[in-house]
Amino acid sequence: MMDNLRSAANHVVLKVILGLIIVSFVLTGVGNYLIGGDNNYAAKVNGQEISRAQFENDVANERNRQQQQLGERFSELAGNDGYMSAMRQQVLQRAIDEVLLSQYAKELGLNISDDQVKQAIFSEPAFQSNGKFDNERYNAIISNMRITPDQYAQALRKQLTTQQLAGAIVGSDFLLPGETESLAALVTQQRVVREATVNVNALAQKQQVSDDEIKAYYEQNKTRFMAPEQYRVSYIKLDAASMNEEVSDAEIQSWYDQNRAQFTQPARYRYSVIQTKSDADAKAVLDVLNKGGDFATLAKEKSTDIISARNGGDMGWLEASTMPDELKNANLTEKGQLSGVIKSSVGFLVARLDDMQPEQVKPLAEVRNDIIGKVKQEKALDAYYALQQKVSDAASNDNESLASAEQAAGVKAVETGWFGRDNLPQELNFKPVADAIFGGSLVGVNNTPGSNSDIITVDGDRAFVLRVAEHKPEAEKPLEQVRNEVVVAVQRQKAEQQAKADADKLLAALKKGEGDSALAAANLSFGQPKTLSRTDQDPMTQTVFDLPLPEKGKSSYGVGNDMQGNVVLIALDAVRSGEMPAEQKKAMAQGLTQNNAQITFEALMDSLRKSAKIKLGNIATQQ
Repeated sequence: MMDNLRSAANHVVLKVILGLIIVSFVLTGVGNYLIGGDNNYAAKVNGQEISRAQFENDVANERNRQQQQLGERFSELAGNDGYMSAMRQQVLQRAIDEVLLSQYAKELGLNISDDQVKQAIFSEPAFQSNGKFDNERYNAIISNMRITPDQYAQALRKQLTTQQLAGAIVGSDFLLPGETESLAALVTQQRVVREATVNVNALAQKQQVSDDEIKAYYEQNKTRFMAPEQYRVSYIKLDAASMNEEVSDAEIQSWYDQNRAQFTQPARYRYSVIQTKSDADAKAVLDVLNKGGDFATLAKEKSTDIISARNGGDMGWLEASTMPDELKNANLTEKGQLSGVIKSSVGFLVARLDDMQPEQVKPLAEVRNDIIGKVKQEKALDAYYALQQKVSDAASNDNESLASAEQAAGVKAVETGWFGRDNLPQELNFKPVADAIFGGSLVGVNNTPGSNSDIITVDGDRAFVLRVAEHKPEAEKPLEQVRNEVVVAVQRQKAEQQAKADADKLLAALKKGEGDSALAAANLSFGQPKTLSRTDQDPMTQTVFDLPLPEKGKSSYGVGNDMQGNVVLIALDAVRSGEMPAEQKKAMAQGLTQNNAQITFEALMDSLRKSAKIKLGNIATQQ
């Protein structure tokens, strides 16, 4: 039962609704053809208006997209006026950019053919079932969007034209073969080095530290020696999983009766249509049909509806909620019955009723187990919320302890050990709970226990009431307590300084050609040669590839630090050319080309914005 409670937000019906929202967002731009302008516009771009209705529709689409992507996090962001204002401005700028690109594409004479539009519709995943175009699904989605197929095709043509423009820009950038080879050689270059390490830890153990140095370091670095804020908490946990409710036959029957629609398949009808541009064409089609003409053949030859024509006029199964009014009013009641000529918003139609299915209701016996689960879930939630209220009232009425809340909940409060912000007990590790504990409102005067918390809900099916039992604020640790830590830190600091100074002297000697004797005097020597590439994770890689190329027969030298903080002398002995596989070289060239194309595209948009006459309306800045 609790799996159902905790995954209620993933119910299949909600997923379908969200899916339709996503589709409408993907198809944004349709509003340009459906919504006329008014005086309260969002913006005008070179005289072309972005209406208030279109803008608000785009904002709603963006809200839906972010809500699906961010989940509960979006609810927090949506409460921030600054965030929502920024989101509206981004949506407006995107709409302006779309208009600018559309205008520029028209100026260049870019065009999308009818076949390209058809192919885009057939390949749209939202209109497919099992990887194939589903005309019934297409009609249902278009109907839910409250647009006609022609309006959708017109909006899609605009979108494809804009994509064609962007593709032309991306395809115009390239790298010359010589440039690719040079870049590949640079990327795959290898360097042969030797290293000599000045061990800082060994030097640290030899450092002498005075009391004055210890005191000075402590005073300068007190924030490094802080005792973190600490809490001990008592809490009561409520969990809907503990609500075990029985279900009676009467409750099952009542739930079934009240929710019969969930188990009902509405009556369905299957039509075929032939769409024409004129009344005369429709009458001619009807005349051929009445003389025995084949409907599917005529639909493929004569229908101007590119989607249904492909399927011989078949519209798929339709319910009353998705059926166009023209078909509802055609009064077709028998299989195979033809309509007369029907005038519609997209032209003229001739329709045929191909099949029909009556309403079907699943019997109670078939869905009984499902209903039991649903009724148990509802009763558990009701009992859980009632218990929440009871415990909340008890905790607020007796604010000196959790005793009354314990009695109301029927469980004893749990007490934690000491913890801080970085080690919250796992049982309490939820953001709302952490915010309540660390927010300060539950701590009393002079760090004494304060009041009980309000009910804190977590994941919709769990809740907490808590109070801070003890609190220790953040405080500086006295020097006596951290003296050993300070001594080690001062020794390390002095050792690092000495190591750097010693390494600089050795580096100077190496560059003068006196390195062997200097290294021997310091009891150091270079290790065995190793080869490094630019992609190696070795901490010395960046330092090695920053060194100048060595002269023939000589080495170049430098100094770096390893992961342990030791100082490392580096001898660069040789530079070698690496090899890059052809496929990798091709991928590198494509990546650079795409990056350059993006820069070009941004430059184009910047130019279009600067040369355009853009006037913003008042509605664009409203919340």
